[in-house]
Amino acid sequence: MKKTSLDKSPRCPYHQGSAFEKGSGVLYRDLTRGNITKTILLFVLPMIAGNLLQQCYNIADTLIVGQFLGSNALAAVGSAYTLMTFLTSVQLGLSMGAGALFSIFQGQGDRERLRLSVSNAFFLILAITLLLNLAVYLWTDPILAFLNVPGEVYGLMREYLVVIFAGIAATFLYNFFSCLLRSMGNSTVPLVFLAVSAVLNIGLDLFLVLVIPWGVAGAAIATVISQYVSGVGIAVYTLVKRPDLRPTRAQLRPDPVMLREICSLSLLTCVQQSIMNFGILLVQGLVNSFGPVIMAAFAAAVKIDSFAYMPVQDFGNGFSTFVAQNYGAGKTDRIRRGIRQAALLTFGFCAVVSTVVIAFARPLLMIFVQPQETEILDAGVGYLWVVALFYWGIGLLFLLYGLYRAVKRPGMSVVLTVISLGTRVALAYLLAGPVGVTGIWAAIPIGWVLADTAGVAYFLKNRKRLLPS
Repeated sequence: MKKTSLDKSPRCPYHQGSAFEKGSGVLYRDLTRGNITKTILLFVLPMIAGNLLQQCYNIADTLIVGQFLGSNALAAVGSAYTLMTFLTSVQLGLSMGAGALFSIFQGQGDRERLRLSVSNAFFLILAITLLLNLAVYLWTDPILAFLNVPGEVYGLMREYLVVIFAGIAATFLYNFFSCLLRSMGNSTVPLVFLAVSAVLNIGLDLFLVLVIPWGVAGAAIATVISQYVSGVGIAVYTLVKRPDLRPTRAQLRPDPVMLREICSLSLLTCVQQSIMNFGILLVQGLVNSFGPVIMAAFAAAVKIDSFAYMPVQDFGNGFSTFVAQNYGAGKTDRIRRGIRQAALLTFGFCAVVSTVVIAFARPLLMIFVQPQETEILDAGVGYLWVVALFYWGIGLLFLLYGLYRAVKRPGMSVVLTVISLGTRVALAYLLAGPVGVTGIWAAIPIGWVLADTAGVAYFLKNRKRLLPS
């Protein structure tokens, strides 16, 4: 008889004994046992560090370009970052959805279905990635026209994108194998590969922009090389060090039943991630219509924004792995206790970060913007003061995304994203005329709070069905 997601299967060899096991020379964390807060934090901290390092890819480009190539180059690279975030969100969403399924099979100890799911998910996401890569090269100019890129920035942004698109396949490799390792309880190895590539990216940035110099194209080349180092490196590591995850020859063939199960989680998670970042892309297009000064301010402020709430985004993803492993093991009471503790940790962190960003908005912006660019700095400070006050809203939203993905309700994550981004885009375009850019900034936290309200209300109404005793 076919197993359901909550069937109790024999625990796998990596889950015998304590909550912290050793496999293939690397420690893997069993999230179904031990102190909840400590277990989640020790699992999530390497993820946070790793994702902050990943942000360094574009941060390094933005910092060096902004300081040495001028405000137009800063606007070009910053807008390209928003576009690339949208494009990579497709493969990231697919990998995160597949990772939730990997975690469930890990919690069940079902190695056969785990290997089959790894094989089917890899080739499905690879095919989508290659199609996406081809599409963006074919439609580069229509994309730039859609984003309302000003003439003085257009050439620089196109030059950057033509190179940076070559790294899409590398980000697929990194995202897929990092999600796979994290679903097994290993959040440390992805951090190591990102640390190496982040340092390499900064060094190459300095060399290719300042020494040769190749301008924005040099910054893009540095990023692409670094992405391939992390992507290929983590793929080889996983295949060599975790032979138990390598599919057999028979499991390399497509399995219709498994593909449907993967798609039920991955495609909806992909839709959720894509909608979220497409909404941001629409806002970017509106921001671009205000000219290079506002573009540059938005580009710099969003980098600070990303660093500020990236830890709670990673906490939400780590929390999702915690919930999925316990969901697979049938430990719903542990999930309930984990929800309460995760919410307290998230609110506490967001309160501290909001205070720091609001108090030091201008000095933080001056990391990317030269002091004499007062118009850019003033606009950036205005953005940060409005948005940073509501970081708790995006923190709670990331927890809700992770929860619904882990209990096989990715459709609810899509609903919350539509509420959040739909509100943000509609209000941004509605308020931009009478209020100006402040209206665009205010639309962002309003969307977060409305989505939080809907997500919490749905959970309270359906918690017995979502987490049966």
